[in-house]
Amino acid sequence: MKKYLLSLFAISLPFLNFAQETTSEKIDRVFKDYTGWFVDGIFYEIPFSETYQIPWVLIVLVGGAMYFTVYFKFINITGFRTAIKVVRGQYEDIEKHGADQLYGDDGIAVTANLDDNKPQADTLYGDSTPNEGEDLIETIRDEGADGEVSHFQALTAALSATVGLGNIAGVAVALSIGGPGATFWMIVAGLLGMASKFAECTLGVKYRDVGEDGTVYGGPMYYLTKGLKSKGMGGFGKVLAVLFAIFVIGGSFGGGNMFQANQAAAQFVKLFDLEASDNAGLYFGLVMAVLVAVVIIGGIKRIAKVTEKIVPFMAGIYVLAALIILGANFSLIDDAFGLIYDGAFTGLGIAGGLVGVMIQGIRRGAFSNEAGVGSAAIAHSAVRTKYPASEGIVALLEPFVDTVVICTMTALVIVITNFDGGFMEYGVEITEGVEITASAFDSVIPHFSIILTIAVILFAFSTMISWSYYGMQGWVFLFGKGKLTDLAYKILFLVFVVVGASISLGAVIDFSDAMIFAMVVPNIIGVVLLSPIIKKELSKYYRAITVKEEAIDDGADDLNEVL
Repeated sequence: MKKYLLSLFAISLPFLNFAQETTSEKIDRVFKDYTGWFVDGIFYEIPFSETYQIPWVLIVLVGGAMYFTVYFKFINITGFRTAIKVVRGQYEDIEKHGADQLYGDDGIAVTANLDDNKPQADTLYGDSTPNEGEDLIETIRDEGADGEVSHFQALTAALSATVGLGNIAGVAVALSIGGPGATFWMIVAGLLGMASKFAECTLGVKYRDVGEDGTVYGGPMYYLTKGLKSKGMGGFGKVLAVLFAIFVIGGSFGGGNMFQANQAAAQFVKLFDLEASDNAGLYFGLVMAVLVAVVIIGGIKRIAKVTEKIVPFMAGIYVLAALIILGANFSLIDDAFGLIYDGAFTGLGIAGGLVGVMIQGIRRGAFSNEAGVGSAAIAHSAVRTKYPASEGIVALLEPFVDTVVICTMTALVIVITNFDGGFMEYGVEITEGVEITASAFDSVIPHFSIILTIAVILFAFSTMISWSYYGMQGWVFLFGKGKLTDLAYKILFLVFVVVGASISLGAVIDFSDAMIFAMVVPNIIGVVLLSPIIKKELSKYYRAITVKEEAIDDGADDLNEVL
């Protein structure tokens, strides 16, 4: 079966040559003829009145997020402080060895005298070893806990796939249609999405596979198969898993690759005024493919090493610039929030009124952070920990950073600068969101659009390398584990980088976006059915934290301090 599927992909390769031989418009038209039904089906909007319609996939996403928020007792709020502590490494010791072994009644921290702590630290955690292969010495933890990367690396790897063009361009488009009030509902979507991320990423760690070489294979494919099998629904779980794997492969080639390459190439060509050159996009694509290849061939560890540097750097520059603008217009911030609040509950003349504004904000927020899509569970499953819920708690920070912080800052900058600039008319849809955001930043920080263009390219690059990992996990699930299988996917992915940068394929991108959001259906079904298991894992992790904190209160040493 696997050989048959691989041969089908091999047969499809000549169509890439077809793409070079004919115009992109012809490919677009032919592709649309065959896939238009799927795109229309996924993005079908249920008409609730003559003035507004709601995409059914959005109802599934938001409905799932609301269910998880209530079922896990508002984990998006109650788990926030714990998430910060976990990312800072406060509980690394119990995640290496387990709380009972270290802090239980007969635990090492309780029975041992650690005043002279160096010998015990060496005995407990092993001799220090040189950095070998692709392992990072600061993120190698005890081999008693499976996994490949740290909590922070997993978080940045997942963030790199969601923080990007949606935060820069998507927010401007949402504001143009829904007005300032859309920002409020964007924040609501981000807060609700935190619960979805917690749920799916906890399952990603719990049901992952770990190869003999330590390589982690995780994500919805595995928890749909193994988790539902444990509940007596093995056949149903396998069908959902195969569907998800197919969707994630398609999404990785298009929205996670070609669309990113296309947008990055367009910004590069515009920045250096290369529109006159017919092959500028092709050359850019070739260079981008080489850079992507250098990263993705190294696997999740190298991806994590790159994203843990790029994501904080990009987000830092972007947020800093936004803070400078907000600082320079400090007196207008309350006016902006007033406009956002009023618009959120009145509609301020926007088409569709209150409900229309709500839909635009929630849609942008949900589509931006991908909570419920299941993609992030793949990156988070590679973390090194004994407690699955620990990574679920870390993952809930992702929609907060992506939507509540970065999207909100973008919206505030646009609303405030638009008071005087008047470059956007609310209620009139725009198509080029990057230009509007660039105009907003340029109005206060001259020539910032150049930095913004570089940020767009870096955002696209980081999104591509993370989605390559997502797609490869789906590929490996369908075709089996092995170096040749991995290589086949990576070569195909790199070919699509060049294709995406060279030609404009609107229908292909639409189809890929539809595949990304089709992932929602099998994922949400599985996560809802497995919710009781997630709750047990959360209780287990909270108990472990309690054991450690009570032991320290009783005079035990904190073993994190002797590492």
